[in-house]
Amino acid sequence: MGFRKGLAAVAGVIVASAWLVGSAAPASAAGKCGNGYKLVGTYDIKLQGAEYGTLEISWNSSKGRNCAVAYGRGSTYGAKAYKSVRIKTTGASSWADSDHGEFKYYAGPVYVSARNKCITVLATVKGSGGYGDVRLNGAHCD
Repeated sequence: MGFRKGLAAVAGVIVASAWLVGSAAPASAAGKCGNGYKLVGTYDIKLQGAEYGTLEISWNSSKGRNCAVAYGRGSTYGAKAYKSVRIKTTGASSWADSDHGEFKYYAGPVYVSARNKCITVLATVKGSGGYGDVRLNGAHCD
């Protein structure tokens, strides 16, 4: 095989490989909330300064919906521990959606329709010293 043909063959393999890698992105690449959701805030889940997790809030402008996920962090990530996340529009009398239990990595995703509204979110993660939490009241107003 001549130099030019060999170079062309190698270039073809590289282009084909790059296309396969680019088109074979895992489903999780869109995030836990799904396609169309954009991360709009992250908050520490703490107890007396100890960080047990992270709350992530995402927004889908075409659907007018917020999404929340509560992740464990440090010793609570990958270890089965109580994790909880609840979401509602601010002023609503009950939670629109919630997820809680003994999870290894995260609780959620949970969703609420919140176009032209603010949201309230409560996230809790149990760590070695007790239950850490974070509460957002009247946050991420559309």
